[in-house]
Amino acid sequence: MALSRIAREVKTSATLAITAKAKQLAAKGIDIVGFGAGEPDFDVPENVKNAAIKAINDGYSKYTPTAGAPELKEAICEKLYKDNQLKYNPSQVIVSSGAKQSILNIVLVLCDTGDEAIIPTPYWVSYPEMVVMAGATPVFLKTTDREHFKTTKESLAKVITPRSKVLFMNSPSNPTGMVYTEKELREIISFAVEKGLYVISDEIYEKILYDGARHFSPATFSDECYKKVITVNGFSKVYAMTGWRLGYAAGPEEIIKAATNIQDHTTSGANSVAQKAGVEALKGNQESVQGMVREFDKRRKYIVERLNKIQGISCLLPQGAFYAFPKVSDLYTKKIAGQSVANSFDLVNLLLEKAHVAFVPGAPFGADEYIRISYATSMKNIEKGIDRFEKFLCS
Repeated sequence: MALSRIAREVKTSATLAITAKAKQLAAKGIDIVGFGAGEPDFDVPENVKNAAIKAINDGYSKYTPTAGAPELKEAICEKLYKDNQLKYNPSQVIVSSGAKQSILNIVLVLCDTGDEAIIPTPYWVSYPEMVVMAGATPVFLKTTDREHFKTTKESLAKVITPRSKVLFMNSPSNPTGMVYTEKELREIISFAVEKGLYVISDEIYEKILYDGARHFSPATFSDECYKKVITVNGFSKVYAMTGWRLGYAAGPEEIIKAATNIQDHTTSGANSVAQKAGVEALKGNQESVQGMVREFDKRRKYIVERLNKIQGISCLLPQGAFYAFPKVSDLYTKKIAGQSVANSFDLVNLLLEKAHVAFVPGAPFGADEYIRISYATSMKNIEKGIDRFEKFLCS
């Protein structure tokens, strides 16, 4: 069978694949401790659930406009102004079936055959695949733990070419948990915009911050940045609404209108009930978010402390999100439980099959020297899983 270019070139999501494999083993009765999925283990806040129930009982089950229900778009504009000092009109906002769809919409609007999209590594696994779908070329800007996984104006300048169209930025970051300071971000974004690039600012983890770290939306930096930065956010991480599939993008009206045209012919409007719940999530009490972050903070400190005590592993303390991204490449030079390990895939598969612990390899994030460990799971699971990890490496 002759498959299309997209079908041939787009890779399977490593995060979803490792989660699926772990579930297959669990279905066989094997006790798997999973650190794979980027999904909070907390329940959706009660007020949000009640808003959804009310929407169902009120019969709010019809199609909404493609770009989102007016009430939700107004709430998003209020949120962006209050939290991010960004002033947008509803016509500058599109609501999608998850922030992932919002990003893909924007990529399809901005990128064409022959264009290049600059993606700092490590990156969220879907960024390059979205660029490939658009027929453009991903250009990777490598960073490591030595520079705290942060790019700079100088490193960005080295990869910009006449074909460069888009720069991806993600702070707080998946998979590293790094957070850019205002000064760092301002310098990079201003330079990118000066060079004519559009910037997709993925801010999905903006409220999951630790140790006094602050979030900054780069569209606020100048009038030119406002014209060139598309801000993306959603409800899955901060409100634990992963299965509700609700996200949004805000930016120049021309770009949002074009994104809406694309969404017209894919999914149309996002789930109507989820949109009603989204209004309550934004406007309602935020105590559940604060409680979730406090618990993530405890897990973060515990898991990084444990990891740094294991020989051959080093791990930075993340400032945001809910991932640890330890360097494990020193383990590639030795045998583990009698087996050779050459890369992050080998290590993760060995740990899943033999130690029954599910991590995600760093290679699909553009960083084979590392693995990603999500601490969006209970402290009990974290203790059990790291115990198994440590014991297996020492066996």
